[in-house]
Amino acid sequence: MYETRAGGTPGLSTEDLRAFQHLLAGMAAGVDEVESVHRLTLLEEVKSACSAAQVRETANLDQLRAADEAARNVPPQRRGRGLAAEIGLARKASPQKGSQYLGFARALAHEMPHTMAALADGVLTEWRATILVRETAYLTRESREEIDRRVCRDHRALVGASDREVEARAKRHAYELEPAAVVARKAKAEKDRRVSVRPAPDLMTQLSALLPMTQGISVYASLKQHADSVLGTDDRTHAQIMADTLVERVTGRSAASPVPVAVNMIMSDECLLGLNDSAAEVQGYGPIPAAVARELVAASVSPDGETASTLRRIYARPSDGALVSMESRSRTFPAALAHFVRLRDQRCRTPYCGAPIAEIDHAKPHRHDGPTSEANADGICVTHNRAKEADGWGYSVRMAGDIRVIDVITPTGDRHRSAPPPAIGHRSPDRSKIETKLLQLLAVA
Repeated sequence: MYETRAGGTPGLSTEDLRAFQHLLAGMAAGVDEVESVHRLTLLEEVKSACSAAQVRETANLDQLRAADEAARNVPPQRRGRGLAAEIGLARKASPQKGSQYLGFARALAHEMPHTMAALADGVLTEWRATILVRETAYLTRESREEIDRRVCRDHRALVGASDREVEARAKRHAYELEPAAVVARKAKAEKDRRVSVRPAPDLMTQLSALLPMTQGISVYASLKQHADSVLGTDDRTHAQIMADTLVERVTGRSAASPVPVAVNMIMSDECLLGLNDSAAEVQGYGPIPAAVARELVAASVSPDGETASTLRRIYARPSDGALVSMESRSRTFPAALAHFVRLRDQRCRTPYCGAPIAEIDHAKPHRHDGPTSEANADGICVTHNRAKEADGWGYSVRMAGDIRVIDVITPTGDRHRSAPPPAIGHRSPDRSKIETKLLQLLAVA
């Protein structure tokens, strides 16, 4: 079944797309190796075609929203607010990714037709198309269109090209067409130098530094030179020596020495006392094993028995593990409440976001008589807190049984359900320790 859109162009209906999804989900694997390989290629090309279709839908939504806001005389400076966050929700992603998707769609739909055609034909993957958009974003529209023509007009030239080759081609043309813009971009990029840290697998962290090219190379070369000079004097590898040297030069302490640092950690009382091995949670990092959590607590106790740790009791509802109260020694109620909401929600409450909580806000706005209370408070990131103030957005609080649920309502009327995660160490009262252990053993059997 096809439906005809304005202009006479036939297209799949929403029902057709859903049927196609179910068809792919239930598709049997190939009968032999040759067919499986061919299907892998075709499915990758289908993914690219789907990405192109998402570009068209995103660009269409962008135009429809702009026309609607213009018709309603929304001030120009307020138009488009919340659209990127709405696109992120629709694509089950964060608002930052939603902003990238929106910029990507605008570029391909209006300025890079050859890249768009290559994506739709399955010649380019979505990531390689993203590379071309990223590497031409700072150029004039004329230069971007020329690079689009040079790189993607001939689809045969894209066959076999790697990510780095596509990026190199775009950069070479950009350096040729607008050398002054490249220099200006370099100066601007140097102002964005920064250091960041994020969780990595196996209880490691990824420490990253975005530095100007010469500084980054010199730091790496210095670490490498030192590792070259001492390699073989102990049982450490070259990479381990470089990592240890970085820690020693930055902190001024041996990499083997404990570094005093304040860590906010949530763990159950049974975990703390060694009665079970439920995971703990380090704010800003994520879950850690019980044994590691107890080691961190023990390390904070000095040989004379004094401890630098402070304990605060928080209370969880037995039925679902949601945090419902906290012991507070502070006389400033808003600060204690904000701290409690951060412990309760852990991350931005908007679905698919996962960003750190930056602000504590009213789910029902204060200007609409929303109370300043635990029930009406939600932890949220800056982007979503700004998006929810745009026209058509709404956050409503309701109880689903014993669970407090926030419904995020977008301008198109879509509802996205958000419930707080269970407290660290919570175990369903309907399941005993023996049942839990048996389920674990069955899962790995």
